[in-house]
Parts: sequence; C-alpha cells; structure tokens
Amino acid sequence: MAMSKPRDPVEEAADDSMDLYDVATWEVRSRLDRFAAIVWWAAAGSARLAVIGVAFLLLVGIGGFAAITDPEIGVLTVLSAVPAVGLAAYVYSTDVTSSEPLSLLVATFLLGVLTANFAAILNTRLQPLFGGLGAIGMVLFFFLVVGPVEEVVKLLAVRLYAYNDGRFDAVLDGAVYGAMAGLGFAVIENALYITRQLPTAELDLGVALIGAGGGITAVRALAGPGHVIYSAIAGYYLGLAKFNPGRRGPIVVKGILIAAFVHATYNATVGIGSAVIGAITGLSGLAPFIIYVVIYDGFLGLFLLGKIQQYRTSYWQATASARSEPDLEAELTEFE
Repeated sequence: MAMSKPRDPVEEAADDSMDLYDVATWEVRSRLDRFAAIVWWAAAGSARLAVIGVAFLLLVGIGGFAAITDPEIGVLTVLSAVPAVGLAAYVYSTDVTSSEPLSLLVATFLLGVLTANFAAILNTRLQPLFGGLGAIGMVLFFFLVVGPVEEVVKLLAVRLYAYNDGRFDAVLDGAVYGAMAGLGFAVIENALYITRQLPTAELDLGVALIGAGGGITAVRALAGPGHVIYSAIAGYYLGLAKFNPGRRGPIVVKGILIAAFVHATYNATVGIGSAVIGAITGLSGLAPFIIYVVIYDGFLGLFLLGKIQQYRTSYWQATASARSEPDLEAELTEFE
C-alpha cells in the first residue's frame, strides 16, 4: 500500500476555504519565496554539475577521452558496442506508455560514459586490498566492490538528469534509461580495454586494424550486453521507486542488490564456466566463452523480459476500459 503525503493536523482538519500558506502548507508567493526557490534549485543544479564535472576530469585523467576520440580505437569500440546497442534498442521498443525523447536518451548515455569513471577509479584503488586473499579475494572483490560500485554509478547516470524530468512518467521508463546508462558504461569500458590491448604501432583503418584488435573487440562485444541487462533491471526498480516515494529507499536498494549480485556472479564464474564448457565440448579459443556468455545473459535477459512483460500486461489490463470508451461513445452516438 502506497504511503500518502504526510499532513499537518491543521491541514487535515481545515476546509478548502482556509488559507494555510506559511502555517501548515507552502507555495511560492512572495519575492522571498521565489528567491528561496531559485537558491534551492541552483544549489541542487550545482551539485549535479559538480558531479558531472568531476566525472569528466576523471575521464580525461584515465585516458578515456583520448581513447574514444582516437579513430582506430573508435572503430573497434563502435564494433564492440553493436550487440549492446541492439539490446538497448530492444528495451526501448518495449515501452508501451510513450516514446522516450531522444534528448533524454542521449543525455543518459553520455552520463553513463562519464559516471563509469568513478567505478574505474574505485575498482583500481580497492582491488589491492583483496590481492592477498588469492581466488577468494577476487570473488570478494567482485561481490563487495565491482558489482555494487558499477551498478550504483550506472544508476547515478539516470538519477542525475532523466529521473528528475517530467517525461520520465512511468515505471518502465526506468528500465529504458537504465539500459542507456549501461550502454554508455559499456562503450567507455570497451574503449579502455581495447586501448590497453591494441598494439602501440599505428594501424590503418582497415584489415590490419581488425586483425590486431579483433580478439579483444569480440570479447568486449560479448561483455557489453551484460551491462545493459544489469542496469536495466536496476533502472526498473528506480522507476518503481519514483512512483512509490514512501518506499523509495528500499526499492532502489533492492534493484541495486539484484543487479550487483548477477553482475558479480558473472565476473566470478565466467572463467571457470568457460573452462568447464571447453572441457565438456572439446572446444577451444573464444567458443566456450561465447557459449557461457550467451547462456548467462540469455537467462538474465529472460528475467528482464519477464519484468517488462509483466508491466506491459498490467498496463494493457489497466487501460483496457479507457481504450474501449471512445468506441462505446461512437456506437452510442450512432444510435442516437
């Protein structure tokens, strides 16, 4: 049951004829009210701008900006992002309420690129703390740092802008913008991985480039859709939280916990899972890895699809009467 807005006893007992401004209710009326509102919105906007500014400086500092503006890296990054783009586009197409504006989609994608740098710094700084624990340390690192940190920063990309926009007007919008944030994260992560793996020698934009970077590009192409799925799940719960303000905190935490857990589980199992598939099938190279990723992401994709379909079904059921009323009115008019 949704919690209603708390009301002062005076407001509850009063009728509509009583003016309770500055007594038990408040609205912008005076010049001081307007000034207070401007200061508040300026402070809130400045905080968001500060976060974005720091994220951009980190992008430059860790070499991300140079990576995404380099022609060779750019070509391989675009190729590596194709599966993730397709998945994000599919999530976008499932929105039955309204089409999301391009400006919000692009802004969320770019913010996903920027906020990813917070994760890059935190992961790098915190990983040595788990280094002395061997394999168990890496598993703990995935579950305590990588999963939670990366899912939080992707959700931050949605929260900074799209979440506050009036056009974010349905729970399912959270999944759409979460997918876009995940796509932005995947793009910059792919660019950085490809930069580290690509030979330093200059390569032409042709066969030599694909030959030198094809392997890492293929690997990153398979890793990208996972980011879209994880953050679409967390984003769905962010959308649910927006329309249930009395339960906002626990709902957001639930979404992050689910996304962080499945993200960390992938990181912790992809190596051994691929090895097991290779041992069972006799396949080598990228083939076992591809099979494992398809199985894992396919399972989680079905979970996400189930959430989306549940919303779509509820939407059509809830709006069925409203959609049939025009037809009924037309029939009544015809027989008058």
